[in-house]
Amino acid sequence: MTLLAPRPPVAEASPDDRPDIPLALKPGRTTADWVFRVILGTAGVLVLALLVAVVLFMCIHSVPALKKNGLQFITSDVWSPPASFGILGALAGSVMVAALALVVALPVSVGTALMINEFAPVRLRSWLTGVVDLLATIPSIVYGLWGLLALSNYLYGTTVWLDHHASFIPLFRTQSAQTYGNSIFLCSVVVAIMIIPIITSISREVMSQCPRETCEASLALGGTRWGMMTDVILPFSRNGIVGGALLGLGRALGETMAVVLILSTTNTLTWAILGPKGLGSISYLTATSFEVSPGITQSALTVAGLTLFVTTLVINLVARRIVGRTKVAAS
Repeated sequence: MTLLAPRPPVAEASPDDRPDIPLALKPGRTTADWVFRVILGTAGVLVLALLVAVVLFMCIHSVPALKKNGLQFITSDVWSPPASFGILGALAGSVMVAALALVVALPVSVGTALMINEFAPVRLRSWLTGVVDLLATIPSIVYGLWGLLALSNYLYGTTVWLDHHASFIPLFRTQSAQTYGNSIFLCSVVVAIMIIPIITSISREVMSQCPRETCEASLALGGTRWGMMTDVILPFSRNGIVGGALLGLGRALGETMAVVLILSTTNTLTWAILGPKGLGSISYLTATSFEVSPGITQSALTVAGLTLFVTTLVINLVARRIVGRTKVAAS
C-alpha cells in the first residue's frame, strides 16, 4: 500500500507575478473627449468674439469724433466739448501715473520676491505667497478710499518737502503755489501699491525656476548670498521681471476707481505732479463725463477709451511674450 504525501498548498500569485494583460485601446476620441473639446473650443471662441465685439463697438462709435477733429484729437490738449476734443493732457496723465507707479512698485516687488524665495523660512513661504496673492484680489475702490482718506495725510509732509526743496526739478512742482493733495503723485503711490502683488507674484515664480545647483555652486566657490542673487538669480530672472513689470504697467494704465476717487484735474499738459489742476487721466475723464455728455462728446470719450485700450493691450501682449520666453528658456 502506497501512501501519497499531501500536496503542498498552492501559493496565490502576487500581482507582480501575474502576466501583464495589455489593455485594449480604442482608436479615436471618446465621448468625454469630444465633450471636453467642444466646451474648451466654445469658451475660446466666446472670449475672442467678446474682444472683437468690444473693439468693433468702440471703433464704430469713434467715427463721429474722428471726423470732427482728426489727428488733433491726439495732438491737442484742449478738452472743450463740443468745440474741441484733445486728449493729449489726459493721455499724458495716464502714462505719468503708470510710469511713476512702476518706478515705486518695481524695487519693492523684486525685493519682496527675493525675500520670500531666499530669506523666508520654508514653512512661511507658502503663507507669504498667499498673502501677496490675496492683496491682488482687493477691489480697487478699497485702495482708492484708503489712499484718499488715510494715505494722503501721511504723504502730505513728503509733498510739501519735495515742493520746497526739489522744485528746481519741473516734476516736483505744483500748478498753484502752496496747493497740495489730489495729485498725480498721490495717485501714483496708490496705484503702485495696487500693482505690487502682480509684479511680485510673477517675479517670485520666475526666480523659483532658477536652477538651485547653480546657486549652490556660486556659494561653494566662496560667493556671498548677495553675490549669488545679483550674479545668478537676477540675470536668470531678468526677462520674467521685465514681463511682470509690463503687466503691472498695463494694469496701472487702465486703473479707474482709484484715479476717480483721488485725482482732481483740469487736463492741463504740464510736468508738475504735486498738486491738483494738472495732468488729467483718460480713466478719470471717461468715468466722470460719459453719462452726462451729449452724443458727439460720448463719441470723443469712446476714442479716448479706445486709445487706452489699444495701449494696454499692446503692453500686455508684449509682457506675456517676454514671460513666455523666460519659461521656455528655463525648461
